[in-house]
Amino acid sequence: MSEARRQQLAALVDARGFVRVADAADELGVSDVTIRGDLSALERRGAVIRVHGGAMPSAAFREPTLEAALDRDAAAKRAIGREAASLVSSGQAIYVDAGSTAMALAESLVERRDLHDLVVVTTGLTIALALEAAIPRFTVIVTGGTLRPLQHSLVNPFAAPMLESLRLDTAFIGCNGIHPEHGVTNLNLPDAEIKRLVIGASRRTVLIADASKIGRTDLAVIAPVAAFDLLITDAVPDDARLGVDTRLAR
Repeated sequence: MSEARRQQLAALVDARGFVRVADAADELGVSDVTIRGDLSALERRGAVIRVHGGAMPSAAFREPTLEAALDRDAAAKRAIGREAASLVSSGQAIYVDAGSTAMALAESLVERRDLHDLVVVTTGLTIALALEAAIPRFTVIVTGGTLRPLQHSLVNPFAAPMLESLRLDTAFIGCNGIHPEHGVTNLNLPDAEIKRLVIGASRRTVLIADASKIGRTDLAVIAPVAAFDLLITDAVPDDARLGVDTRLAR
């Protein structure tokens, strides 16, 4: 019983980014003391980090905020964003992921004054705000769901029903790692789940990632590299054999 409860608790922490002890106790129907004991056990396993009043996922301490990530490799991300935006045509329905490279894509889409009647679906609140400047040329749809801090993205339970009801022309998806054997991976499990749903809802999937992601492997598997139709990046190591068509952004 305690192990099942701890798994539920770990899932809550991972999905929400932060869970208060009192809230977890109410939702799981146990005392605050029991939740504190569960969190201590989960922390010893490395599943969570205890903070004042509750806990955060251990991955959150490796995952940068969106704002911090925007400054890292900014020129490469802008180039990737422009290249990705060049693939989009008026009248299409596309998905733009949350994240710093996706933000560069959103800004490039807005700059393309020739685009009209474009439907953009996103889980990123900051992405939606960046696209707002292009309304009414664009229709911007934000999925429902639970707000994750750091990346300001929305995840399940409510994002899945919307994504499962859509058929998109192209999905532009970010990640934390691209490895020929281990696949395309992400730091956060709920975000990876959303990305998998988007892949299933899209006719074409485009991976947008700067060169620092190549060769890395993180916790949550999104899909094999071969599940993507195209990778847009700024550089590829000479010895890399990724198994996906690749376009270099300049």
